[in-house]
Parts: sequence; C-alpha cells; structure tokens
Amino acid sequence: MALPLVHALFFTLFLLCLKTKAEDFVAARNLAGTCNLFRGKWVYDASYPLYDPSTCPFIDPQFNCQKHGRPDKLYQKYRWMPFSCPLPRLSGVVGLLCRFNGLDFLEKYRGKKIMFVGDSLSLNQFNSLACMIHAWVPKSRSTFRQRDALSSVTFEDYGVELYLYRTAYLVDLDREKVGRVLKLDSIKSGDSWIGMDVLIFNTWHWWTHTGSSQPWDYVEVNNKLFKDMNRFIAYYKGLTTWAKWVERNVNPAQTKVFFLGISPVHYQLTKPVYFLDVTTLSQYRKDAHPEGYSGVMATDCSHWCLPGLPDTWNELLNAALSG
Repeated sequence: MALPLVHALFFTLFLLCLKTKAEDFVAARNLAGTCNLFRGKWVYDASYPLYDPSTCPFIDPQFNCQKHGRPDKLYQKYRWMPFSCPLPRLSGVVGLLCRFNGLDFLEKYRGKKIMFVGDSLSLNQFNSLACMIHAWVPKSRSTFRQRDALSSVTFEDYGVELYLYRTAYLVDLDREKVGRVLKLDSIKSGDSWIGMDVLIFNTWHWWTHTGSSQPWDYVEVNNKLFKDMNRFIAYYKGLTTWAKWVERNVNPAQTKVFFLGISPVHYQLTKPVYFLDVTTLSQYRKDAHPEGYSGVMATDCSHWCLPGLPDTWNELLNAALSG
C-alpha cells in the first residue's frame, strides 16, 4: 500500500507546479454551497449496508467478498459524515444523512443515461450504483448487457440506463504491428460516450504500472513512438487530450461531467467538470479492500468489497448532482 501512496504524493506535488487557471476547474463541493462534502469522518451505522450482496445480480464476483469467505461484516457498517454539511437526500432535500432512496433516484433520472468511464474502479462504482437501485425495486424489470468494453444495466420500468465503458487510460490503447501502443493524443473511443446525461470519469491506477504489469509496449505522441515516458507527464498529456474531447463534445446544458479520484488539472477547459475528491476518505478505509477475499488474486488492495466504500462514492455523486 505504501507505493501507491508515494505515487499519489509525488503526483500531487507535480500538479501544484502546473500553471493552470482557477476557472478551469470546478470542484463538486462548490455545488453544495459552502459545504466540503469530502472532509469528514467515518461513523458506525448499524442500519448499513444499503443492499444485500446475495440478492444483487450486478456484483462482479471479485468484489463480492462475502461470497469468497470473508468472515466479518464490520466494514459494511460505516457511513461518511462530512464535518461541515449534511448529505442531501436523493430528492434533493438537504437533511440529515438519509439512506439512499432508489425510487427517488429512478424518478429523478427517468429516461436518462448515466455512464461510468474508466478502469476497474469504475466497474466497482458501476456495480455499486446498480445494486443500490436494485435493492429498492427488486421485482422491477432490469436488463444486463455486455459487449466488448461496454456494459449496461437498464431499469426497464423507468427507462434509466447505467453504462460502463472500460478504458484504463481514457485515451486509446491500440494493437499495431510494433506492439501495443498507448496513444496519448488519440481518443477515438470517446465516440461511445456521446449522448449521455451524466458522465463519471476515472483514470490513474494503470498509469503507475511498469514492467510486465503495464499493458502497453510503446507510447505515441504526435505520431512519434517512445519506449517509455515519465508517467506524470504521460498522465498530463493523456488528460489534456481528454479535456479537449470534453470541450468538443459536451454540452453543459445537457450533460454533467464528473471526475473521480485524483484532481484532473489541465489547461484551457472551459466546460465545468466536477471533481469528486474521494482519495482521502478512501485512504481511511483500507479495511474495506477485498485483500484475500476476491477469488481472483492472493491480495487485492486496489479494489473495494461490495457493499462498501463505492456506495459512499455514489452517495457523494448524488449530492453533487442534487446541488
């Protein structure tokens, strides 16, 4: 766990050195007035979790820690309490830390499309929201589809569509004659993201991978191939390409854009992107990792058990949407 924290620290220092305009970035906390939703504490709540993993058909097996023999459930019993403000209810009414109301959510987003775009942490969050909603309408018609990088859950009776587009880097990773090429100035996959009402982006984890664990052989910038590149610079170039995509393709009157995790600092982005600053509150919860109960790897300290921490990410996402 120490190495990712070191990466995050150095990356934060790197971002502080970048010359960016203050208006380029809108934090989700601003949507809640003077509240900072992302500074607070975890409190025990016996009424949690928000759903039973044994009855949700949308949990990826690697996140179902109870199914893989985890003996304790204490990690499921915590909710996030911001210091300076309460979380709003899904109806938009600000009150105490109310339980998630899936019926309100379905009515509010009736006929809407919500897409998570990113790596396996986006899968974590996508599964979480699907289960949070399903717990309220277990007998309602729902459909799960998966094809290549795109997965979807549709709640048929409400016309609410949740999508997941799996892409580790947001920018394109193509297989060519020379090998696997990470193209920092290409984002053709973005064609699949157009037409959504809400977009939630995430990327960082894979940028730090090196050696045999990295899924590319070359980095391409301006039609030039490089065997390697400083990862922070590569990340910055990749996010700059993503920011240009947002500028060209997002109409703020129709689509709300969020970025989860490490701050997406970039140049010349005039469209509002709301930062879900979940890094610190997530670091408090190392107890919520699958570790040896994922059924996939010996020790998984990258993802999160479900139910668990990603449910809080979605509660905070809703707070930002309701602001």
